[in-house]
Amino acid sequence: MKIAVTSASGQLGAAIVKALIKEIGKENVIAIARTTSKAEHLGVEVRKGDYTKPEDFEIALKGVDKVLLVSGMDEPKKRIQQHRNVIDAALNNGVKKIVYTSIVGDEENTAFSPVVQSNRQTEKDVINSGLDYVIGRNGIYIEPDLEYIDTYVKDGEIRNCAADGKCGYTSREELGFAYAKMLTEDAHNGNTYNLVGEAITQTQLADYINQVYKTSLKYTSVSVEEYKKERQAALGDFIGTIIAGIYEGIKNGVNDVPSDFEKATGRPHNSPLSMIENYLQEHPQN
Repeated sequence: MKIAVTSASGQLGAAIVKALIKEIGKENVIAIARTTSKAEHLGVEVRKGDYTKPEDFEIALKGVDKVLLVSGMDEPKKRIQQHRNVIDAALNNGVKKIVYTSIVGDEENTAFSPVVQSNRQTEKDVINSGLDYVIGRNGIYIEPDLEYIDTYVKDGEIRNCAADGKCGYTSREELGFAYAKMLTEDAHNGNTYNLVGEAITQTQLADYINQVYKTSLKYTSVSVEEYKKERQAALGDFIGTIIAGIYEGIKNGVNDVPSDFEKATGRPHNSPLSMIENYLQEHPQN
């Protein structure tokens, strides 16, 4: 059984490849990447695949039984067709099953909604393909908050517009484990799973980080408009607006959803505290 993973040079794709190797052995895993050299460290066969070039995937998916489609990073309208390029190539090559990494979120009310809408369209395209499928709706990764910890410490606070909204954080490692199960176990076929952990507030997140990192962060809530302006100034209009939209969604409750992680994997999701502890163990501070 050959399983291919797209965008394998990215952090989520790489986590899924590593989890699959544990399940089925590296000889059965194919990494697909736009720049193949960036995936060679994974120790599996690497094939070229650029979402904008359908011809790449006609070659990359030859002899593949199942494919994991990692959602692209291009602007929402463009990524729908890019994902279709992979779905079409899967059909043309006799691939039997497709698993898609979608996202939890609000389709209507925030600046992040266009991204969610494009993912929902790809979910429909995957379902309508006629292939066996599983869809995962990923929660928000906890890693970016931990990668940002030096700035948090410098500022003495976690500051955003999520207010008291709860977010079911996950991690790339947890998602890698889940997608390996969803790919290899056919009992999951036809399901859409919320891949999230325990939902917590930003105040709880700050408390957990303080426990593990021995910091003294507090959480400061600001208005959506104020936070958007701050993020736009720091990251540019496009990314700043998207980030503000994510936290507005948390405020509105769209990231506080029931978790299907145990259905997908056979075990409970790691707790927020244990994810933070695991991250520090793998990325010790100087």
